[in-house]
Amino acid sequence: MSKKGRVFLIIWASFMTVIALGLVGFEAFRLLGKSSLSTKSATTTPMMAQSEYNTAQTESRDTNWQSDWVRYEGKVYDYNEDITTFLIMGIDKDDETVIKMDEGTEGGQADALFLLVLNPHDQTVKIVGINRNSMTDVDIYDEYGRYQNTVVAQIATQHGFGNGMEESCNYQVKAVSNMFYQLPIHGYAAINMSAIPIINDQVGGVDVTVPEDLTKWDKKLVKGSQVHLEGETAYVFLRARDMSKFASNDARLERQKQYITGFIKAARETASDNANAAVELFSAISSKMVTNITADEISYLAPYITSYSFDTDDLRMVKGETRKNGEFEEFYVDEEDLYKTIIEVFYEEIDNVG
Repeated sequence: MSKKGRVFLIIWASFMTVIALGLVGFEAFRLLGKSSLSTKSATTTPMMAQSEYNTAQTESRDTNWQSDWVRYEGKVYDYNEDITTFLIMGIDKDDETVIKMDEGTEGGQADALFLLVLNPHDQTVKIVGINRNSMTDVDIYDEYGRYQNTVVAQIATQHGFGNGMEESCNYQVKAVSNMFYQLPIHGYAAINMSAIPIINDQVGGVDVTVPEDLTKWDKKLVKGSQVHLEGETAYVFLRARDMSKFASNDARLERQKQYITGFIKAARETASDNANAAVELFSAISSKMVTNITADEISYLAPYITSYSFDTDDLRMVKGETRKNGEFEEFYVDEEDLYKTIIEVFYEEIDNVG
């Protein structure tokens, strides 16, 4: 494998840490053949045309109009079918290995949810963060795995149903896809949060500026301080939140967002010094992860995205409002911002359409 290929192998391993925060994604695209990936998505294009934000009534006026086109703010857009999208989940379990659970609600909640988007047209990687408390349709199953009904609840709870393995992941993928207007999702990785210290240290640690006082959990994490995260300190930085404070998850999301950028930088530096870094990292966390990305897919695209770019502006969070309902927080997504985000990340403008 070329040096460039090895560099991006570490990026794959690195993203898994980030979400534990995003490892599978970067590599996953290089790693997966388009033909194989497309068969893993339950949908082929988002259902944006049915939204109130789509103002197009152009089918009757334009005989060239395509059914999956949408008109937004006076412009026409088409879904980029060459994009590959992965759902990265950080599961609130500290088990040393992933454990198959009995059917019920013990599969573990998805405390971190990120869509990792790989676009071959402009050779960019984008990440869309989803608040774990986003209120959306969640399917309810009984202790025998039988579907009962669908309720509006925090999206993170969806992974809790099922067996904590592939079944729970598929439930979560469906919930996120539906929230994003049936967005195609081509692969997933669910990583126990106990993997964070391992992944962090495999890239030599990550530099951050502590945005809030976290000394309750780790004395090193003083507000405003510059910290090189190592071991359990990285775990605290990414996971800790004071649930007695309103909108504590929103603040945690901002920390995770900062960490992603720093992690990618550290991963690239590590890869340039250690050709085996990705293999070592993958081996170290494989028992803590559930993914539908295969080794064959991982090897397929490795040579093709060595020039893909990523910067801070490529990481965006879906906006909304956090409200308190009893002891639980509920995040109500700004539907207009969600629609705009989908257009800007997953669609391309079409020129010369009336």
